[in-house]
Amino acid sequence: MEDEIFELIEMEKKRLENELNMIPSENYASPAVLKACGSVLNNKYAEGYPGKRYYQGNKNIDEIENLAIERAKKLFGAEHANVQPLSGSPANMAIYFSVLNPGDKILSMELNHGGHLTHGSPVNFSGRLFNFVHYGVNRETEMLDMNEIREIALKEQPKMIVSGYTAYPREIDFKSFHEIAEEVGAYSFADISHIAGLVVAGVHPSPLPFTDFVMTTTHKTLRGPRGAIILCKEKYAKLIDKTVFPGLQGGPHEHVIAAKAICFREAMTPEFRNYAHQIVKNSKALAKTLMDNEIKLVSNGTDNHLILIDLINTKFIGKPGMGRNCAIALENAGIIVNANTIPFDPSTPFNPSGLRLGTPILTTRGMKEDEMEIIGEWIVKILKNIDNRAIQEEIRAEVVELCKQFPFYN
Repeated sequence: MEDEIFELIEMEKKRLENELNMIPSENYASPAVLKACGSVLNNKYAEGYPGKRYYQGNKNIDEIENLAIERAKKLFGAEHANVQPLSGSPANMAIYFSVLNPGDKILSMELNHGGHLTHGSPVNFSGRLFNFVHYGVNRETEMLDMNEIREIALKEQPKMIVSGYTAYPREIDFKSFHEIAEEVGAYSFADISHIAGLVVAGVHPSPLPFTDFVMTTTHKTLRGPRGAIILCKEKYAKLIDKTVFPGLQGGPHEHVIAAKAICFREAMTPEFRNYAHQIVKNSKALAKTLMDNEIKLVSNGTDNHLILIDLINTKFIGKPGMGRNCAIALENAGIIVNANTIPFDPSTPFNPSGLRLGTPILTTRGMKEDEMEIIGEWIVKILKNIDNRAIQEEIRAEVVELCKQFPFYN
């Protein structure tokens, strides 16, 4: 391997070992998943689908992709699975394009309430091509109010309703979303990228089998490779497959599809179910420590893998636009989170008023509730002293010592 790149990879490996990675959309893939991603499968073009390829030499590739498809269907209880999407954004695009036309109305969560870029941001293809209208969380509870959402749907009459979010810490009532969609004659679509690992482990209710379309990335709580899959009812199978290829993509990344198949197999094990349950236990323990120390959390807690800190209503911060400053202070101490908008945020997405953090990677490393209490107290101390580099360096040394007790890629 080229020396310069190899050195940087080793530096990143060291960073992953010696920092507390708490960005809830990230995880550490298993060595088996990483091995498949770096395999000779990278060399093969496989345009088309198993048994219907445009190139020869795909006998082994077909078997691999069929395994991935069957495992995905079994894992999620889906009628149909397409495992070719390269990532979440093109997978969402494929779902929209399969049954909608440009200009059609879609109802989704407001971006600063927890929705994703591909759920209608005006700077994204979704917002440029489709007519998005939005619902948000209730101002008082900071949670979804299904009655409010139903009223918006009845008024707007969208052709699709999107559920599933990137920064919502509470349980989602997918069944009610589907029932509202049925009532207004819309398609139901659940983007479960963040919570897929919790769903398959039975820690969070599943949108299957009733939801029309389900998309998930595979690299978050599923602990797989970077990529995505689409799950749908059988009646939409041909539409989805045709939209993914040849509609939006060319040759699929079969080395990643092999890694997806491995991750689906890993997610079927009792060990994975225990892992997913521990994610939520850890998240709740961390949330309690933060709240006990006067940190305000959006919705006053969490039901899943992530926590959203409201810095405006955290008294010792107490002003908008502090998310990035606080995230940098935590990074100086070896604690990696991301600045994030909060519901009704008066600041911009680049200088938001919240912090988003989660427990998937800490749980992957084997940490439990006791460690969450320690980490929570470190976070509090840093946020109370965001300009104090001495405190940050002191905690960074403690972070390294804690990380040594829970190695992963060594």
